[in-house]
Amino acid sequence: MTSTKKQTQVRLDEDVLEAGKAAARSRSLDFNKYVERLIIEDTTGARAAGMAAAQRLIDEHATFLDDLEQQLDTPYDQQPGAAA
Repeated sequence: MTSTKKQTQVRLDEDVLEAGKAAARSRSLDFNKYVERLIIEDTTGARAAGMAAAQRLIDEHATFLDDLEQQLDTPYDQQPGAAA
């Protein structure tokens, strides 16, 4: 079976390339698959839809998220209800 994939060449600054490779590793993807996913997400609107959903979550639950962040930033022995 032959592949329908095409090969291309991209020139990137070294720091951009290393950041991309690190991002791919953190997602357990090889670099080619990572770049392919970025292009698909960008050109299909999937990335924009995900960002819009994340913004709605933040907008709807901002107070809860702010309180949670404050609790996580407060040392355990200083949180309300901690044994004195």
